Amino acid sequence: MPNSIKKRWRSIPFILFLLFSIIMMVVITYFQWVLGIIAFLITGTIVYYLFKYEMSLYEEMEQYISTLSYRVKKVGEEALLEMPIGIVLFNDEYQIEWSNRYLASVLNEESLIGRHLNTIYEGMVSLLKGEEDVEKITLDERHFRVHINRDDKLLYFFDITEQTEILQLYEEEKIVLSVIFLDNYDEVTQGMDDQTKSSINSKVISILNNWANKHGIFLKRTSSDRFIAVFNQLILDQLEKTKFDILDEVRELPSKQNVPLTLSIGIGHGTSNLPELGALAQSSLDLALGRGGDQVAIKHQNGKVKFYGGKTNPMEKRTRVRARVISHALREWVMASDQVFIMGHKAPDMDAIGASIGVLKVAEANDRQGYIILDEQNIDSGVRRMMSEIQMKSELWNRFISPDDALEIATDHSLLVIVDTHKPSLVIDPRLLSKIDNVVVIDHHRRGEEFIENPVMVYMEPYASSTSELVTELLEYQPKTLKIDRLESTALLAGIIVDTKSFTLRTGSRTFDAASYLRSHGADTILVQKFLKEDLDQYLKRSKLIENTEIYQKGIAIAKADPDEVYNQVLIAQAADTLLSMNNISASFVISRRHDGKISISARSLGDVNVQIIMESLNGGGHLTNAATQIEGKSIDEVEILLKQAIDDYLEGGQKE
Repeated sequence: MPNSIKKRWRSIPFILFLLFSIIMMVVITYFQWVLGIIAFLITGTIVYYLFKYEMSLYEEMEQYISTLSYRVKKVGEEALLEMPIGIVLFNDEYQIEWSNRYLASVLNEESLIGRHLNTIYEGMVSLLKGEEDVEKITLDERHFRVHINRDDKLLYFFDITEQTEILQLYEEEKIVLSVIFLDNYDEVTQGMDDQTKSSINSKVISILNNWANKHGIFLKRTSSDRFIAVFNQLILDQLEKTKFDILDEVRELPSKQNVPLTLSIGIGHGTSNLPELGALAQSSLDLALGRGGDQVAIKHQNGKVKFYGGKTNPMEKRTRVRARVISHALREWVMASDQVFIMGHKAPDMDAIGASIGVLKVAEANDRQGYIILDEQNIDSGVRRMMSEIQMKSELWNRFISPDDALEIATDHSLLVIVDTHKPSLVIDPRLLSKIDNVVVIDHHRRGEEFIENPVMVYMEPYASSTSELVTELLEYQPKTLKIDRLESTALLAGIIVDTKSFTLRTGSRTFDAASYLRSHGADTILVQKFLKEDLDQYLKRSKLIENTEIYQKGIAIAKADPDEVYNQVLIAQAADTLLSMNNISASFVISRRHDGKISISARSLGDVNVQIIMESLNGGGHLTNAATQIEGKSIDEVEILLKQAIDDYLEGGQKE
């Protein structure tokens, strides 16, 4: 009898049953031996059949377990060797000790035993030395998710090729919505007869339809200067590879007025929510137009933006009507507030100070207290000379306050006007943006990805020479009681002169109109020259900086300061301007360390090279001919390498943000 059976029959209940039966039979036999014999026979028969029944059940169970064990073992062996999961055992030297047939078949190998892990996937050992337990790799054009068991030196390879392909197909088929706008259609077609206008329309429609048909885009015209385009992510990727050459095709259309017709395209992608896509597309278009047009802005759901194009100087297309409307709107906001605070960017230049004084005059003309926020510790020598002149006029000087003072006296009904910047990170004190709800932005820079949140009014004109020019135009439409004295008009004129490099760059007819208005109110050009004078030691430092100049590409000069030398931002910008005045120089870049430890790059061009695009690739910004950036955590040599790479990308056509 097997031991397991013996143990079962020795169980306590069975023993108790036998003992009870024997005692009963002895008692019965003692009193009635006949009944005792009968009881003994009956009990024996019951025990026999019980034992036989138990043996039968046990044999059936033994047979079942034996069969199941065999099947499980067989399935386990087949699964280990045949199922489509790669299994690898490796040793301390990362040599493969064993693998199943599946992984070898994927790699078209007879056996992997004895090979190093890096021979089946370069970088496998690096993955094992990391901390992740799951990694995704590609082997022979198939995708695998690798589960790592470092304790047992075991790798599992799960094939996720189909899953990856489905996911990729899903991403490629995501809907992309675009709004296309003809920037200056009204200006180009103004004064045209119907036949000429129809001809222009036909050419534009033909170019856009051919472009749409070529790339599989659904295109619908919604007005004379606006189109809606619908396509998918795969097509968008293809368009990005072409750098949106449709911009160049439309720009090359000849026009009677010799004014190129340009496109702006706003694109929204990254979500399947159609209303959100539409909002992203419109927001992208606003961003492209705010940067001067003739470019593509692609906005993702997470807020990231790419830019393509923007190769040309923005056309001057603002009108007197718009200036008057903005001026009246600003007046209403001023009158609805109890006091007005004006703030420019950090280390303000003359344009920021001049524009601030202009807005201060708007507040005073509408009987509101105005204050200009200034950090006196962070201004350059030119602005310091201007401030010395302002200090001699107490009623104006008293309007300049520190950021801390502004925070103390600001109320819920105050108005904050930001001038000469639109980036919250660049304002003198960002705390005021949180303190004051009503914010107005007046700026002449091309709009960047970073922007002040929820302003009540925005006046951004990237084709204006300066913010002082914009503010001067607004002053013309303020109440007739407005009085601008000699010093105030001189400060505004100084802002225009500084940003136009004495009317040589970014100067339009409206710039001279603004200058004429200021001259009529007593602006003193001699006093401006006094503000612009520089010290001899500054001149020598700039000359030393220019001395280390390299002609990197044809017409592109790069000056790099000594790593131990520190220069202020104004001097770096002046060095870039000076380089641009040299023969055969079409663009200049100056790299130097600033007093705050950051590495600064000032960039200038005559228009052939879009330095804004180059600086934006390094997280900077500016204009087509005037831009800059600041970089932290890098040495001057490292920044030089980054700059040269950005220039190479630009020249090769990689003009994106």
